[in-house]
Amino acid sequence: MREARGSRVRRREVRHSGGTARHWLSVWLPTLLVLALLAAGVGAHRFEWGPRYLPWLAADPVTEPEQVLAPAGLDLPEWSPPSVDDAPPGIDAGIDAGTDAGAVPGPALDPDRVAAALSADLAAPDLGRHVVAEVAPLAPGSPGWTSGDGRYLPASTTKLLTLGAALEALGPDHTFTTRVVRGERPREVVLVGGGDPLLASRPLTLAEGESTYPARADVTTLALEAAEALGGSGRVRVRFDDSLFTGPSDNPAWRRDYVPDDIVSPITALMVDGGDEPDSDRKHDEPSLAAARVFADALRAAGLEVAGEPRRVIAPAAAEELASAASAPLSQVAERILDVSDNEGSEVVAHQVGLATAGSGSFEAGAAGVLETLAGLGIDVAGDEVHDGSGLSRRNRVATSTLIGLLQHAAGPGGEDMRSLLTGMPVAGFTGSLTYRFTEGPPVARGLVRAKTGTLTGVHALAGIAVDRDGVPMAFVLGADKSPPDARYDAQEALDRAAAALAACRCSTPTVG
Repeated sequence: MREARGSRVRRREVRHSGGTARHWLSVWLPTLLVLALLAAGVGAHRFEWGPRYLPWLAADPVTEPEQVLAPAGLDLPEWSPPSVDDAPPGIDAGIDAGTDAGAVPGPALDPDRVAAALSADLAAPDLGRHVVAEVAPLAPGSPGWTSGDGRYLPASTTKLLTLGAALEALGPDHTFTTRVVRGERPREVVLVGGGDPLLASRPLTLAEGESTYPARADVTTLALEAAEALGGSGRVRVRFDDSLFTGPSDNPAWRRDYVPDDIVSPITALMVDGGDEPDSDRKHDEPSLAAARVFADALRAAGLEVAGEPRRVIAPAAAEELASAASAPLSQVAERILDVSDNEGSEVVAHQVGLATAGSGSFEAGAAGVLETLAGLGIDVAGDEVHDGSGLSRRNRVATSTLIGLLQHAAGPGGEDMRSLLTGMPVAGFTGSLTYRFTEGPPVARGLVRAKTGTLTGVHALAGIAVDRDGVPMAFVLGADKSPPDARYDAQEALDRAAAALAACRCSTPTVG
């Protein structure tokens, strides 16, 4: 009996002990779980664990752009449905205002406010002793603001002139075709260059294709199509024709070391990969021959026997076409060239402007054709000197008003063919040559400034569009071409701050009447 009672006592003690543990778990475990979930949520948001470790759950910037989080430092206003009466005067408003040539379009630029926003940064010693600037409404009709003598060495902002002229002279839908034709002799095939600025050596992989814009034609695919047209077997000799372009392949207005030191490739009508050697930072000495060799290797891979080395010829005028490949439309090509500041691509396009305006694909004809085309749009180019399409020439001199006039035309009612000039400019802090810039100055500028950069030794420039705090777009050009060479990054930051100040200011006043 005692043993039985003792057992019951011990069982009660065991039950009491277990009840205490269950009580503790029932009270604190849910609390701990909630705290853990909160900590995990904070960590996932702060360190972006979802997009990083579960990429299939991340928002797709192509199909779900509204779901992509804004970068740190960029404050976006709350969305509200727009109305016709109170819509902010953004880029579209500026374009629409330009339809009435006699009206003062939208808010007027306040020169005093612009001067207050820019003067300090433009006076930075790192910019040197020759600094120019011009800011104007995106739609012409009201006065702008200028500083300096208005003429500068444009460096790569020259590309805006080149591509604007090309879009006008050729049209945004124009494409460039590379062809394969039969040669004069049996089993002779000729690769004919069509001056495709983005022609590639090989097709993109699936992964590369998803991140590459625009699509590229390539000589390897051309070779496969030509091999099929030739029956897939047999012996051939490869020839190449790059006679579309004439004159020197090294611009006489460039520094003598640019081509030998691989700063830029020789310019021909048949270049692959921008004249770059594969897996190297070097350029091909003979880009057309290099392209023909890639083509010959692809023919071998397709089962043909290729005899000898490729040789330069002029294809027969009525030769049978075996294969062809067209580039992306010029509008897309222009966006790519502007985004990454592609020197070779812009020079090829300038040669195409020469062909369109004078029937000659050369440096000289291209430069003359660019100015002629811009003048035809009513843009004053008197006194401008342009010697190339990329801006590498230190002999180039243009007025800031030339760039302003071009940007205004591209945004105006008559500039539909030139819209990609605006959409192709890099976005401050986000894309292209401005991805890692605009780290100083008002953070609001990141996303509200689009600009083409220009950089040579001692030369720094920005030309593009800024949208101010009231949503009013402005065209601007900033340039410094006598900057101390050892102040390169400080000079760039000074111009970035100046452009950012435009986005941060309220530089416009409502028009009366």
